[in-house]
Amino acid sequence: MKENTIDILMYLFEHYADEESQIQMDHEMLKDELSGAGFSEQEINKAFDWLEVLADRQTQSRAENGMSLHEISSIRLFHPNEIARLSTQSRGFLLFLEQMDVLDHETRELIIDRAMALDNEEINLDQLKWVCLMVLFNQPGLEEGFSWMEKLVYDETPNCLH
Repeated sequence: MKENTIDILMYLFEHYADEESQIQMDHEMLKDELSGAGFSEQEINKAFDWLEVLADRQTQSRAENGMSLHEISSIRLFHPNEIARLSTQSRGFLLFLEQMDVLDHETRELIIDRAMALDNEEINLDQLKWVCLMVLFNQPGLEEGFSWMEKLVYDETPNCLH
C-alpha cells in the first residue's frame, strides 16, 4: 500500500475527530489499529509527530489577545520552496479563505507550515483542504471557520445555482 502522512491524518480525523476523547487513546493501541489498517510504522510515526507539532503551535484565541480578523492585514509572498510544493490552486484557496474571513494570518501560516511538513512533493487542493480542516479543528476561537471548512470538505455535491 502506497500511503503517506496525509492519508493517516485523514484516517485519524475521520475516525476520531467527532469522539469526545479526541484521540485520547493510548498511542500504542492507536498505532496497532493504524498498522492493522495497512499503514507503515514509519508513516504512523510521522503522522503522530505532525499532530504533536500542530498541538504545540496552537495560536491564542482571538478573544484572549483582543484582536479581530480585520484588525491585522498582511500580504503573503510565497517562498520558492512553497511555490514548488503548494499547487497554484492551493495557494489561491488560501487567499480565498482569508478573504472570506475563515483564516487570519496566524492560522494561514500554521496551515502553510503543516502542509510543508508533509512528505508530498506537491500538496494539491484536496490535501490542503484537509490540512486546513485539521488546523482549524485544533484552534480555539475558530469554530465557525472549522464548521464552514468541514462542510466544504465533506460536501461532495457541487453548489449549483438554479
